[in-house]
Amino acid sequence: MFIAAAAFLWGVSAALGRAVFTGKLPLSRAALRPIDPLILSQTRTSFSLLVLLPILVATHGWQRIRLPVRDLAYCFLLGTLGVAVSNYFYYVAIQRTNVATAIIVQYTAPVWVLLYVVARGQQKLAPQKVAAVALAVAGIALVIDLLGSRSSSAVRLDAYGLIAALLASFSFAFYNVAGHRILARYDRWRVLVWTLSAAAIFWLIVNPPWKIASAHYAPAQWLFLFVFSMISVLGAFSLYFLGLQHLEPTRAIIVSCLEPVFSILLAAFLLGEALRPIQTLGIVFVLAAIVIVQRPGPISAEESLVVDPIE
Repeated sequence: MFIAAAAFLWGVSAALGRAVFTGKLPLSRAALRPIDPLILSQTRTSFSLLVLLPILVATHGWQRIRLPVRDLAYCFLLGTLGVAVSNYFYYVAIQRTNVATAIIVQYTAPVWVLLYVVARGQQKLAPQKVAAVALAVAGIALVIDLLGSRSSSAVRLDAYGLIAALLASFSFAFYNVAGHRILARYDRWRVLVWTLSAAAIFWLIVNPPWKIASAHYAPAQWLFLFVFSMISVLGAFSLYFLGLQHLEPTRAIIVSCLEPVFSILLAAFLLGEALRPIQTLGIVFVLAAIVIVQRPGPISAEESLVVDPIE
């Protein structure tokens, strides 16, 4: 139940992002420029860090978040190449295509993780895993209309958005593989606070404060960005971690796959992003592939390489 609620909040976040990008959620007539994916990605990590860090320090002290220098550097790599990059390209994909395309392509990350561990010899490619890869590839082809079932396919409409979605899925896959190693040694909140720190510092370098100030965002936009951060990061993660106390990791990940379902349904209901039957079939294929990949195989649930999404 808690993990399903977290998946719902991530779905709400995807719909809110799309609504802001498309102007369907006008925040202020006084705003000089709309919110773009970069500022959305930057503020969600920065605001979340500013709230989470004092809470952890106040309740548990600095011992709660201390890490050895080597693991600290590892978290910074995870936060930049994993969290920051995947977030940015995910929201670019939402802006340039639609919620369904962005989230379904990104959620093929477990398939890329599977191919990685097979290439490394850490798993054998069992028949059910082969079926999962085939389903995922076929599903993506149907969702983005790769077969060109109508005159203006998604590929021709915005190739950059599709590339962004694919880059987000690769970054998410990296986050899964790299995150597994450090989460085996430290609690999730400690890893989360340092990965958020890394992402926040990275964005300060890419988009320093004076550039943000020059954009002259309106107070209503800043309020939205803060609320968005609380919903998509702290609220969703609190529920997800609470759910992990009652479910084994593999089952928790499968339940979290409700996120694409919620995201697509909310986008259709609130934003009018209708799906054609062939795209719906593609979404079903990808979701089936994700569930198959996450089913317990030769390795135990504790050895699963899939960790929590940061949408």
